[in-house]
Amino acid sequence: MPSSGLPAGSDLDFLREQLLDRWNVRIAILNSGNVAQLSVQPGDYGAALTRAINDWTLAEWLDAEPRLVSAIVVPINDADQAEDEIRRLAHHPRFVQVLVTLRNVDLLGNRRFWRVYKAAAEAGLPIGVHVGGIAGQPLTGAGWPSYYFEVHAGHPQAFAAQLSSLVFSGVFDEIPRLQFVLIEGGFAWVPSLCWRMDRAWRILGEEVPDLKQEPSWYVRHHFSFTTQPIEEPERPEQFREILDALDMNGRLLFSTDYPHWDFDAPDRALPSDIASGLRRQIMSSDAVSLYRFAGLDGA
Repeated sequence: MPSSGLPAGSDLDFLREQLLDRWNVRIAILNSGNVAQLSVQPGDYGAALTRAINDWTLAEWLDAEPRLVSAIVVPINDADQAEDEIRRLAHHPRFVQVLVTLRNVDLLGNRRFWRVYKAAAEAGLPIGVHVGGIAGQPLTGAGWPSYYFEVHAGHPQAFAAQLSSLVFSGVFDEIPRLQFVLIEGGFAWVPSLCWRMDRAWRILGEEVPDLKQEPSWYVRHHFSFTTQPIEEPERPEQFREILDALDMNGRLLFSTDYPHWDFDAPDRALPSDIASGLRRQIMSSDAVSLYRFAGLDGA
């Protein structure tokens, strides 16, 4: 807790001391924790809230600390106003992605969101999908959970649904430059989902005749995944097996989830025996490439 008495993650000086300076962080992406509640508010109200978040982030954080960049929070359920907010801030070099929530009224492959994706792709900004959101429906595919633990452990269920929706919607053939980053959902579940989608596509592909490639191709070319919360097998060699099965070299991005209770420190986030080249790639190079951070070589 900061000595100022402010909530965790709200004191810039404390963030500098506890995160940026302590770990020699060269650049960090801010993803507003308020997005889960405020960006899903209806109409002009939601648009005003997200605009205020973005302006406050720029004035109080980005202008004050050159090592920080941020996502643009948008009211995803209002595509017109979400598009307007992207175009308002896309020119600013300190905004590097668009942030939407994991759970929404409709799955993200729905065509009503496509104009938002087009605006982001035209600006060269990935879409970050972060856990949270309000859908007005059960948080699982089989009913309401009894414990927060069920929700926390079950986030990959929702990410799998969104990934499948985006792939089978055909959005990536329509918008070839579109990139997604799935934040805080892990990645060990991705290989089995890709195998299942590919098999189903070979049998049921006539239902999605506009797809030009098999489903796993779209996953490997249009999705990146953050490391937090990282899957931690009991045997270290199994981590490498997960990466081999994932077959997505260049698509893993180190993340801390700072300042949450399950924060991953940079020196503990990856297995200790991981190859130095792969460690460097995950810790910096992959993000440098995706976000096109000028002046950084992945060191």
